[in-house]
Amino acid sequence: PYFCFGHGLSYTTFSYSNLKLSSENIKIGESVEVSIDVTNTGTRLGDEVVQMYIKDKVGSTTRPSKELKGFKRIVLSPNQTETVKFNITPEALSFTGLDYKTIIEAGEFEVMVGTSSEKYSTVLLTVNN
Repeated sequence: PYFCFGHGLSYTTFSYSNLKLSSENIKIGESVEVSIDVTNTGTRLGDEVVQMYIKDKVGSTTRPSKELKGFKRIVLSPNQTETVKFNITPEALSFTGLDYKTIIEAGEFEVMVGTSSEKYSTVLLTVNN
């Protein structure tokens, strides 16, 4: 596509910083919270759709390069900062196997949060047995 998903949705500019996980290592079946600070760096009131994608770095089956797992719309005044939080549940890390059963595998996952499918910050999540 000519423009990535989420491109050009606002008349102001935003910056993202301080991407964090509540825990960088979890066990299969556990949840983890993701947080990021979003600041309106422009001169106008603006809406921003904060998007969260997940990528399974090495899996037993080929999965998409990134999967949209959450989004939140926020409204910020100029120079205002808001911390946006997402909860990554076991379901967000799962996929359907060839036998149509839900599978959650141990391994490394990239968690990407940003303004579009091509402009984001990344943090690594490790899921253990």
